[in-house]
Amino acid sequence: MERKVLGKGINALIPERSVKKEDSGAVVLDVKSIKPNANQPRTDFDEDSLTELVASIKEKGFIQPVVVRKSADGYELIAGERRLRAAKKLNLETIPAVVKDISDRASLELALIENIQRDDLNPLEEAAAYQMLVDKFQITQEEISKTVGKSRPYISNMLRLLKLPKQVQRAIGSGQITYGHGKALLEIENIDEQIKLLKQIISMSLSVRELEGIVYQKRKPKQISAKTKNIQNPDVILVQEKLQRYLGTKVRISSGRKRGSIKIDFYSFSDLERIVNLISHR
Repeated sequence: MERKVLGKGINALIPERSVKKEDSGAVVLDVKSIKPNANQPRTDFDEDSLTELVASIKEKGFIQPVVVRKSADGYELIAGERRLRAAKKLNLETIPAVVKDISDRASLELALIENIQRDDLNPLEEAAAYQMLVDKFQITQEEISKTVGKSRPYISNMLRLLKLPKQVQRAIGSGQITYGHGKALLEIENIDEQIKLLKQIISMSLSVRELEGIVYQKRKPKQISAKTKNIQNPDVILVQEKLQRYLGTKVRISSGRKRGSIKIDFYSFSDLERIVNLISHR
């Protein structure tokens, strides 16, 4: 199913057919007149993949034009970073382009959408792009969710990755560990412990499930106080773990003979809204 962006699919902005001026609205621009997008969410470009694209363009030409908008001294790229880089590698003087009149916010959104739909962003690049939408344009997580076609909890969890130590973030960005590993490490509050576990994940090739087991054992003593020793009941522990996985946050269940309580942690008002939405839509 095609994701929707600002009421249009990305394909409405980047035609999938071969470029023809009379039917695609594309024009031919000087490659040197196009500046990179300052808000480009993608920072890591695979050289092997780019080499393949260069070979394809050399043989068949451009299947899709790049998308640009006018700037003070030429044009700014919106979508098609890899195509522009390939054109420069081929020393091409011109490139087909579609010129759009859009805002800074829409430019970032489209650059983000293009990369997400093509699975081009690593988790940290994606999280940083979401954070830029929040910080620079005051866009809510709910709006981001609708724009990129991802669930609200997914957006919230991606943003939480930016709270991890830089060493852990670099490991996620480089592919040494996965988004799932990072999400599990967020359950550990101590930074030194997070980094220690990172080294353990890499050296022992731990799976996300194995890491979750280690994290649970490390947190378990803190969760069991003298007043709540009966939380060791296997059924209660199972429910608690299910709630933590579903809500994406810390959950502590205290149960007595006749009554009990559930404590759910949240880290911001938007995180609270996310949790409430999850519970109400259950």
